Amino acid sequence: MADQEVLLGRMTRREVREALARGWFQTAIVATGSIEQHLEHLAMDYDISAATWVAEQAARRLYPQVVVAVPVSVGISEHHMLHPGTLTAKPGSWLAVLFDAVESLVRHGVRNVLILNGHGGNEAPVGGILRQWQLYFHLRNPEASVEFHSYWDLSRAEAEQICDTEVPGHATEYETSMALALFPEKVRHDALDNQREQQQLLATAEKGALLAEAAVAQTVAHLEAMIAGAHREEIERGIAEEVFPPE
Repeated sequence: MADQEVLLGRMTRREVREALARGWFQTAIVATGSIEQHLEHLAMDYDISAATWVAEQAARRLYPQVVVAVPVSVGISEHHMLHPGTLTAKPGSWLAVLFDAVESLVRHGVRNVLILNGHGGNEAPVGGILRQWQLYFHLRNPEASVEFHSYWDLSRAEAEQICDTEVPGHATEYETSMALALFPEKVRHDALDNQREQQQLLATAEKGALLAEAAVAQTVAHLEAMIAGAHREEIERGIAEEVFPPE
């Protein structure tokens, strides 16, 4: 295996098999995002690119405990379909693919799965069904733990100290700053410069570097807590309330 490879899709079956046999990669990240319009100045793949970048950096800091699965790039973006180029999935079919990806990892012996989200439109569909997923995996393997968080929520406290406007917004200060720091080639500066009195004009690469570091650091902290089992009691309590609701 290449030195400290953390991207599952780049590994061979032998490398994965041997890693799991050593007890590595007991925690996995599934990045979710979207391919959708991000105003005139950001590339359409910003959401999934940012979530995958944060996931990969966090996994590298925790190597060999964490592996990054293939990202789920298309998200639920019906509200952006007025803009050509946006791709969207129906909630039911999208949730089915996401569930199957998580279940595949659990069936291979992965104990913890963090769905690290980068698109706001994905939050409500997962939020409505996550407890049922947790119950499903708990009944089949009490050691299995599945969580869903948007990367900006994990680092919201830090981000709100850095940004002057809403976090994360849509292609405004937060996301544009991140893009300037991480993917400058995906920022169309001519379009950005022509937008006057807009929130995105507050964006800087310096802010983006701070936001990116906060996102990675807080994702690492959350993964460490998952690995230590810190959230398991809370999840089990929620499952119990789902099965035996208070009268």
